[in-house]
Amino acid sequence: MYNYSDFDAAFVAERNRQFRAQVERRVDGSLTEDEFKPLRLMNGLYLQLHAYMLRVAIPYGTLSSRQMHKLADIADRWDKGYGHFTTRQNIQFNWPELRDVPDMLDALAEVQMHAIQTSGNTIRNVTADHFAGAASDEIADPRPVAELIRQWSTDHPEFQFLPRKFKVAVTGSPNDRAVTKAHDIGLRMVERDGEAGFEVIVGGGLGRTPMIGKVLRDFLRREDLLPYLEAIVSVYNVLGRRDNKYKARIKITVHENGLDDIRARVEERFALLKPQFSGVDQQMLAAIEADFAAPEFVEKSLAGFEAAYTNDPVFRSWVDTNVTEHRAHGHAIVSISLKAHGKTPGDATSDQMRAMADLAKAHGYDELRISHEQNVILPHVHKADLPAIHAALKAHGLATANIGLISDIIACPGMDYCALATARSIPIAQEIATRFDELKLEHDIGPLKIKISGCINACGHHHVGHIGILGLDRAGVENYQVSLGGDGTEDAAIGERAGPGFSADEIVPAIERIVEAYLDARTEPAETFLQTYRRVGMAPFKAALYPEARADAA
Repeated sequence: MYNYSDFDAAFVAERNRQFRAQVERRVDGSLTEDEFKPLRLMNGLYLQLHAYMLRVAIPYGTLSSRQMHKLADIADRWDKGYGHFTTRQNIQFNWPELRDVPDMLDALAEVQMHAIQTSGNTIRNVTADHFAGAASDEIADPRPVAELIRQWSTDHPEFQFLPRKFKVAVTGSPNDRAVTKAHDIGLRMVERDGEAGFEVIVGGGLGRTPMIGKVLRDFLRREDLLPYLEAIVSVYNVLGRRDNKYKARIKITVHENGLDDIRARVEERFALLKPQFSGVDQQMLAAIEADFAAPEFVEKSLAGFEAAYTNDPVFRSWVDTNVTEHRAHGHAIVSISLKAHGKTPGDATSDQMRAMADLAKAHGYDELRISHEQNVILPHVHKADLPAIHAALKAHGLATANIGLISDIIACPGMDYCALATARSIPIAQEIATRFDELKLEHDIGPLKIKISGCINACGHHHVGHIGILGLDRAGVENYQVSLGGDGTEDAAIGERAGPGFSADEIVPAIERIVEAYLDARTEPAETFLQTYRRVGMAPFKAALYPEARADAA
């Protein structure tokens, strides 16, 4: 992973010093909340429903054990003993006191972490495939490029006050695990004539106007990446609407101006910018790549693993669900579920953080990842160590075998925390997970992604859920709309709304009816929910969801 230079350390320390002075002025009343707001947002500090919330960047989702230990210490010292991992590969502390935030930022700086540009109308934390550097299907590790983008975009003088927030995602695999098509810019690594480059996708995004991104360039050479990105953001900075924040994202800019017009403007700007990049960016990239060298993978006997897999059905179920093939012989990728049935999706206690950090140190080449699906990954693990890892996870409530299943739910904080939310998300996710655990159905159901948002801003990615749930306020009552057929992979699609919404008491039975309709409609157990939906369409699910409408029609 990237290691701070002296410049990086001094830069973060100075930012923290400035913010400490700003906080002191807010506390003594020299700054009003309106005056303080843009300053705190530049440092990742929100004012939520009940308290301040600090959002900490985890660039491209990569953490060391030392960093995870520090997050646990911060949770204990200045919060309530837990942290919330988000769909943007960040961690949020929901209960800090304003006076303590500068101390929290200084503590983060001790382990080369910060909260810069995790908020505001600027280029946010760059996200990446959580299996980067480990996946067997990967062309190349995309994280060095993500780090280059992070350095380029941090405090970029032209892009600190964009029309709206701006999000970039990068993947090095043809199988998209970074939801690149739902980002302002998505970069998918592709090969042409033996050369690795990027397919550049622009104008994706969810929220009140969900759109799938469009291909701006089908192949961009790696050495052209920064000037091309700068061209895109420059064009958006000029054309993006500032008269209406709901129409300010680049997806609207692309829609209103047309892809061909945007492409022509970007290419024109790129031609002017490219000569200004004299090659220093490629020198920086080469230096960054040295920090991302693969571990020296060890060889061990697999006899113990094979015996445990054969003889222990609980261990075998966990391996089958939570363990993915690695590119190195004898190794595996472990996905640690933060979705134990009935728990808050994405939350981890300080003790759980320390347990995961210790496992990474002992068995995972000292590396962890945070996924956009709100789980934690040990990207490099020898299969011989899997029984010991499973036992340790089980002791800390982290061994739920449900990755990719119906209880592995993405959920935003909703009305329990967020000032923008119009409905609760967390209790609905908990009730769904608990119900299907009681039914003992989720392994029979197979891969099925449920995503829940507590408002139209779609922080829970409900638009790209196989089953999406959107919580809204209807005359003071929570109402949950259901959409079906969404997909966040390389075949990305926006889900189709099924019909009228359901009350909080009705939504879990409604999900049960959807699942029952799927089990009745699938041709074989191997046919997934999404495959079945694409084959049969909305009609059978709609009939199951609204049996009273069918009865009325009869």
